[in-house]
Amino acid sequence: GGGRTGLMGTVAEATRAAGGRVVGIIPKALVDKELANPLCDELHVVDTMHERKAMMGERADAFLAMAGGIGTFEELFEIWTWRQLGYHDKPVGILNSAGYYNKLLDFLGQSVRDGLMGDWQMSLVRTGTEAEPLLAALRAEVPRHPRDDRLAENL
Repeated sequence: GGGRTGLMGTVAEATRAAGGRVVGIIPKALVDKELANPLCDELHVVDTMHERKAMMGERADAFLAMAGGIGTFEELFEIWTWRQLGYHDKPVGILNSAGYYNKLLDFLGQSVRDGLMGDWQMSLVRTGTEAEPLLAALRAEVPRHPRDDRLAENL
């Protein structure tokens, strides 16, 4: 993300503490509000949220939605839609800690039962209640491309 507050900041801090690399991508408007994380290994400042999401989509090996608010929901559904449309083939996951996403997952199941979505669309998203097994499942699905022969070791 690139922010230093809230869950985004907490994840960045934990990643650094575990020896990971933190790449932040943040719109200029949020930098101006002094919300950028100066401890990112890389901090990319872009003009718009659209640019932010496009860069995140290009640079990520996988996507994981954790508990969050409207921004998290919007990004989850957009990246899921991009996968459905074939814009990327990277794994998408939802970490359902403490049942946070239970009602959303129930609603999505109802959408399938009502015929508004298909099981194949639901199969594009992995869900789990524990971070480590879900991350392992996402890591196993990271596509290997001839131009990019690296594995997703930082996932």
